Amino acid sequence: MEKIYQPKTIEPYWYSQWEKAGDFKPSGTGAPYCIVLPPPNVTGSLHMGHGFQHTLMDTLIRYHRMQGFDTLWQGGVDHAGIATQIVVERQLEKRNQTRHDLGREKFIEKVWEWKQDSGNTISQQMRRMGSSIDWSRDRFTMDEGFGKAVNQAFEKLYRDKLIYRGKRLVNWDVKLQSAVSDLEVVFTEEAGSLWYIKYYLNIKDKKDYIIVATTRPETLFGDVAVAIHPEDERYKHLIGQQVKLPLTRRTIPIIFDETVDPTFGTGCVKITPAHDFNDAEMGKRHHLDYINILNPNGTLNHQTPYENIDRMIARKKIIADLENQNLLEKTEPHLNKIPRCERTHEIIEPYLTDQWYVSMKPLAKRAIEVVEKGEIKFIPENWTKTYLQWLENIQDWCISRQLWWGHRIPAYYDSEGNIFVGEEYAHRDDLKQDEDVLDTWFSAALWPFATLGWPEKTEALKTFYPTDVLVTGFDIIFFWVARMVMFGLYFTNKIPFKEVYITGLIRDQHGHKMSKSKGNVLDPIDLIDGIKLEDLVQKRTYGLMNPKMEKQIAVHTQKEFPEGIPAFGTDALRLTYCALANTGRDIRFDLGRVGGYRNFCNKLWNASRFVIMNTESHEIKSDGLSMTDQWILSRLQHTIKQTREYFSEYRFDLVAQSLYEFLWYDYCDWTLEFAKINPNDTTRYVLLYVLEATLRLLHPIMPYITEEIWQKISILLYGKGNKNQDKILSLQHQAYPEYDPKYIFKSAEEKINWLKEMVMAIRNIRSEMQISPGKKITVLLQNGSDQDKKWVDEFRDQIQFLARIEVLDWIEAAPSHSATAVLGDLQIFIPLSEHINIDVEIQRLKKEIDKLKLDLEKSYQKLNNPDYVNKAPEKIVGKEREHVIECEAVLLKLKTQLDFLNKP
Repeated sequence: MEKIYQPKTIEPYWYSQWEKAGDFKPSGTGAPYCIVLPPPNVTGSLHMGHGFQHTLMDTLIRYHRMQGFDTLWQGGVDHAGIATQIVVERQLEKRNQTRHDLGREKFIEKVWEWKQDSGNTISQQMRRMGSSIDWSRDRFTMDEGFGKAVNQAFEKLYRDKLIYRGKRLVNWDVKLQSAVSDLEVVFTEEAGSLWYIKYYLNIKDKKDYIIVATTRPETLFGDVAVAIHPEDERYKHLIGQQVKLPLTRRTIPIIFDETVDPTFGTGCVKITPAHDFNDAEMGKRHHLDYINILNPNGTLNHQTPYENIDRMIARKKIIADLENQNLLEKTEPHLNKIPRCERTHEIIEPYLTDQWYVSMKPLAKRAIEVVEKGEIKFIPENWTKTYLQWLENIQDWCISRQLWWGHRIPAYYDSEGNIFVGEEYAHRDDLKQDEDVLDTWFSAALWPFATLGWPEKTEALKTFYPTDVLVTGFDIIFFWVARMVMFGLYFTNKIPFKEVYITGLIRDQHGHKMSKSKGNVLDPIDLIDGIKLEDLVQKRTYGLMNPKMEKQIAVHTQKEFPEGIPAFGTDALRLTYCALANTGRDIRFDLGRVGGYRNFCNKLWNASRFVIMNTESHEIKSDGLSMTDQWILSRLQHTIKQTREYFSEYRFDLVAQSLYEFLWYDYCDWTLEFAKINPNDTTRYVLLYVLEATLRLLHPIMPYITEEIWQKISILLYGKGNKNQDKILSLQHQAYPEYDPKYIFKSAEEKINWLKEMVMAIRNIRSEMQISPGKKITVLLQNGSDQDKKWVDEFRDQIQFLARIEVLDWIEAAPSHSATAVLGDLQIFIPLSEHINIDVEIQRLKKEIDKLKLDLEKSYQKLNNPDYVNKAPEKIVGKEREHVIECEAVLLKLKTQLDFLNKP
């Protein structure tokens, strides 16, 4: 083995070997186990959420592969209708072209060209993460087979009267001129205004009016009523009245509805059913008209005096006209929650338009039943309630999008507008196909079975469906998980997966959501390979148009990463992800932990080098186990049992913790040290045996380093003549260790645990009294049980070697000026006069105590000052309080040491 662990060398080598050998394909033997990858967007690149979820999925896949399952990780990417169309249209813009200049057919050709050139980035990045996907089965939601599945699904739903076309409100992006899903809408708090407008009562010879407050005055031309809460005493006298709609000749009624908030504005609310989702529901209840005042491109239409003027420009004209006619009472600043399209950043308009819909309530019924009966289980279980609540209140799903890239709706129209659905109508000259495409989530809902060949009755579908577990985030339970369950049951009469493991959301170390605008985004590949500061700054500020924001992000990045990000390697990052995979909703990602797990990789590497160097020139055998040999074999069995239990519960964090503690503490800190005392052939065998088993335990999480080391270890353990050595066999095809109670040695565990406590007690005294680690000391023992005396004799060599002891004796009376520890009945003394100058040490401690007291006094003065506590940032005050707690703890420890040294 190389002296230094170099992940940059071993990782690309082993992944290419695995892929070349077809190691990721199903074996064809054993019980089937399948996970479908939530398909990332073809436009995307690997982000922290991907890296986290992909690591957990790959860990499960490798774990089951090693258990002998016929294992398939089914991969693929989504065509990402909106995102992909935007990317290609931006390329055309650089050439002063639009998609309309090319026409639909030529534009689609351009998209496919882009996909061939640039659309496979994320697949290569997934390989860097060690993802053991069967790439030979990789799917794309726009490939030919998937297109057939989508068309057949649409046709069946239409024939069964579960798909219909209707006019309803949708989220409308005026830039795309398309409906978009709720998932693509983000709400941002933005400074705006609240305009108070006079609506005059329509009573002869009266000049009375009511004030209506609105954040969107441009929509008043779509008003069909003014609503008031029925218990609002200010307006009860207005029952049955009408008001004149400002800037128009129309009159509209005053209605009463309990959903009105009397505290908003004046308590009088304008009702515009065609341009507000809440108003639309009120419109249904009160049988009101729907008046659309917008064109698809965001300009006002013929229902207004401002036809073909953009709504935001029209707003200014309307406000000016209201002022000129003395209809504007006042304007107030108001913080609005503005819906914007995640892709285009355009303000989303509720828009009344004809779209295709799926009737969801009939489909939801069975999707509820299978979860209530436990056929599908959510992990953690609390997400079951979220899933059920949404399905019980489900609304019909708008599935059409006014785009060109995507699955074109297989519906055809004749000259009279009659609808024909089915492939048989595709080539009729007298029919015209619908211009819209299907929502990307429609094809995604078919993913678990369409990737396996449906609607054909393929062997893969027969073998691997239903799949075993879906790993995904809580943010798409509604948009994807529930829809896959509904479609899976409807089209295959089977559940799509047996379990749903819901992960938390990866946030930065301060608990903030990672976003480009905050400048706190981390790229998993940068953590693997490392990145220089200047490259990281450029990456974080690239594409930002705001110079002030660019500067803020650059300063923040330089402060956080003054020397850039070091290369941690894939295994360290994967171990970090698993260690963070708790049951919480939010997961804080601290770069310091990746560094800690990189140290763990180094520890494993160096321990393996030590074992190999001390065994390769010796004959090894497995007879005559020592007590320490028995102990580590016993600890191995407990670790195997724990690890398997944690895997069954999806507690990746506990798997990581258990394996970390076993290797670092039990194996490296103790077993390797025990082996140095009596390096016989049996102990060498045990070292190899346990290390090889540990590599198998760690492999699902840390595939690269374990493969590299295992290739060396297996030769030493099994011999070069072993039939398995005729060709390179991968560790991922070795058996995952199984618990074997015959290797549990309770007596050895009891004895070695006592030995460890004994050594640790002595080491703690050395540390507290600052005795040099290399200096040999005298240890005196008093009292103790017969068993203590017996074990001291039995383990004398180990105690003296591990605790650096020169003299270990029993005494009758306690010596003066000795540090002491107690282990049950046993008292342990270390005479200090042999190791330190007590008078000098007393003076040193006094100086430390005085210095600490001064430091504490300054902190007390700050925290007792109300101006400081109330005006300083909360984070600074918190750090000051933490500093006081730490100083008080150290002060108590120093005083205890001083009191001890002052005793006669």
